[in-house]
Amino acid sequence: MPPKWRTEPRFPDGPAPDPAGSHHERRIRSFQPRRSRVTTGQGEALKRLWGTWGLDIDGHRVLDLEELFGGLPVVLEIGFGMGEATAQMAADDPGTGILAADVHTPGQGNLLALAERGGMTNVRVANGDAIILLREMLPPDSLAGIRVYFPDPWPKARHHKRRLIQPDFLTLAATRLAPGAVLHCATDWEPYAEQMLEVLTVHPDFENTRPDGGFSPRPAFRPLTRFEGQGLDKGHLVHDLLFRRTEN
Repeated sequence: MPPKWRTEPRFPDGPAPDPAGSHHERRIRSFQPRRSRVTTGQGEALKRLWGTWGLDIDGHRVLDLEELFGGLPVVLEIGFGMGEATAQMAADDPGTGILAADVHTPGQGNLLALAERGGMTNVRVANGDAIILLREMLPPDSLAGIRVYFPDPWPKARHHKRRLIQPDFLTLAATRLAPGAVLHCATDWEPYAEQMLEVLTVHPDFENTRPDGGFSPRPAFRPLTRFEGQGLDKGHLVHDLLFRRTEN
């Protein structure tokens, strides 16, 4: 029998505990759902806003991004933490829609609250597995960009297979990016940065926006994130990678 928390939602009209029944799918995941306390404000935002600005990644339908974002070009952000950087990017660029995917309920509620407080109507929060979202719920060539900021580095060698930025993920992502759209990754874990650079450089569907083939400086539109600050405090170097989907 599935654990009780998987079958009884904490917010009946909010994000589902396991929207795609993904624990039945035999696939190594790059994320590990974690339980943590939802504050009163986050819970109220989930109850009040989920029906308007939230969606479950259930794999049952293909999203109409034009309808969802009123015709704005759409960038997918995979893993947004508590949503502060996402909210800032949405405020700074109201002409771009941000489809922000994560499994962390407090972060979902926090981002919804930040978006409401700042009047950012160009944010939608997606709950669940981003692979299912890309594979089953997004049309081909529909995204203006993908952002993967500070994904779990899975530092132990036996866990490297769990890292998100792998050839299979890149092949899938390329089918959903419009030609010329950019995949932007950032990490403070240097071995993972080197792996990202290696697999992106050899992938036929992507080309480095850097003429020298290396890492990129942090672009002005990417705010400093909470995870980035934690890494910098530990003396980590932060690497950005911006790779464009090729035309072929």
